[in-house]
Amino acid sequence: MPRPLYDRIDRAILDHLQRHGRTPNVDLADAVRLSPSSCLRRTKALEEDGVLAGYRADLDRERLGLGLTVFLSLKVEHSRTTAQVVEEALKAIDHVVACHVVSGDADFLVELAVPDLRTFERVLTDQILAIGPVRDARSTFCIRTVIDRGPLPLNSWRAPRT
Repeated sequence: MPRPLYDRIDRAILDHLQRHGRTPNVDLADAVRLSPSSCLRRTKALEEDGVLAGYRADLDRERLGLGLTVFLSLKVEHSRTTAQVVEEALKAIDHVVACHVVSGDADFLVELAVPDLRTFERVLTDQILAIGPVRDARSTFCIRTVIDRGPLPLNSWRAPRT
């Protein structure tokens, strides 16, 4: 028997929660035109499926003194364990807020949130360049963020439930 697809109500729940994560279930149910019990059941199913991966607060970097965003392209030596070593080391660095394995000139694209250039230099030299397989690091400094963690487009999403 084929697995059921997520429907427009599932998309509506996810879309609403992306934009308004603190919405109480009663208000979410009203927004997507479901009974509170049906809405809660669907939301729990989306959580259990892993589609709704979690909830978190969106913090203002400037107000927290982390106004400098740096994107760092890393080249690493290649071996069987390189990626895992680099990934684990980057996860342990507080200022790393995102990390992607990429194609092209670099192997990793790392996003850092730091208070200033001095802190970035310290993190770069003492922590990132100290990761054994890292061979090259190129930084790009963010001047201004135009879009940050925008909601994912769900209009064409029709993934089967697992």
